[in-house]
Amino acid sequence: MAETKIERIICPQIGEQYTHIKHKSGLSIYVSEMKGFSTTEALFGTKYGSINTQFKTKQEKDFCCVPEGIAHYLEHKLFENEDCDVFDLYAKTGANANAFTSFDKTCYLFSCSSHYKESLEILLSFVQSPYFTVESVQKEQGIIGQEIKMCNDDPAWRIFFNMLQGLFHKHPVKIDIAGTIESISQITPELLYRCYNTFYNLHNMVLSVAGNCKVEEVLELADKLLKPCEDMQLECIFPDEPLEIVRAETLEFAPIGTTMFILGYKCKPASGLENLKKELLATLTLQVLTHPTSPLYQGMLKDQLINEAFSVEIFNGDDFFVAMFEGESSDPHTVRDRIFEAIADAAKNGLNEILFENSRKNAYGKLIRKFNNVESVANMMINAAMSNVTPFDMVNLLSSLTITEANCWLQEELLPQQATLSIMKNKD
Repeated sequence: MAETKIERIICPQIGEQYTHIKHKSGLSIYVSEMKGFSTTEALFGTKYGSINTQFKTKQEKDFCCVPEGIAHYLEHKLFENEDCDVFDLYAKTGANANAFTSFDKTCYLFSCSSHYKESLEILLSFVQSPYFTVESVQKEQGIIGQEIKMCNDDPAWRIFFNMLQGLFHKHPVKIDIAGTIESISQITPELLYRCYNTFYNLHNMVLSVAGNCKVEEVLELADKLLKPCEDMQLECIFPDEPLEIVRAETLEFAPIGTTMFILGYKCKPASGLENLKKELLATLTLQVLTHPTSPLYQGMLKDQLINEAFSVEIFNGDDFFVAMFEGESSDPHTVRDRIFEAIADAAKNGLNEILFENSRKNAYGKLIRKFNNVESVANMMINAAMSNVTPFDMVNLLSSLTITEANCWLQEELLPQQATLSIMKNKD
């Protein structure tokens, strides 16, 4: 039987530390004891999101393909067990509990100011105790179906997925996290158990606890409650996705007051430390291009092409990487042209070095402040673990990124032929 291994990870640069426990059950546990804090945040997550629709284990010869939306569906169903609703159990400890499914992970979490051990016991117990019946699964189809319809009525949600569908030919990231009405109708208890037994294997999961907690107390509960399991050597694949985009523009009409847009760039995906470095470089590059003092931002603001809603974002994960400019504008096409021109100028003459250094130092300062927030620390630990990096890798990278690297990324990735413009406007 495997032994539990405990390692204290220290970052001398900022004086922070956490403990990594490779538990004998197969689970990776991260604990940050934050002295002086009264709250505790815990997340128990699996590297299983909406994009993981094709997979197999070492025991299976062929890849299995399951309906879109099943990861989100499974998250909903785990809160119900044979005896009671999990939220009723949390109500007795006073914890605030929740869960979420994203494109590449599912997490169950709670925060509390007392009785964290009791709440952690609830968390570890119910996530390991699936209970699905035909009746309950059919009931959930109606509930999630309503959720899908509500999301489809959200302009920001629709314009985002229109952008993704303009970029990606085959990658499942272009599909709503909750799936479609048609796809969830195919979900059965048997499929839910198959996905649960595959992805909720402890070797594919992470527990993150931060704040008012003790390593030995977390370990004691882990020894008591975790059910040892064999590493299934899970393998997920994605359809071959060409670098070329699907289309340059998508226009949708909806009863909204102001025209909305997202200009998305399809960039080359990466993984691990390379992905984190690209994410940081891309974020800094977009911030420099659209800084409130930049010619691009000032020019568009002066010409009333944008308002305070204008922003930039990096959206990345397993086998996808997108850079986005988004906001409200009466003339999205001119906004796109201005962004194209600014990127072309930066590709030729380089980014503003002063703005880059200011943005890098500002990002570094914000990151350091996150280590003084219980929720942020718990999330950083689990997000880093699921990305095969450490929370301190970001600290080290932000200290060393150069404007030369940012210029190279911009020249190689922000190409006009790799961009799609998603617009939503009123018919009138």
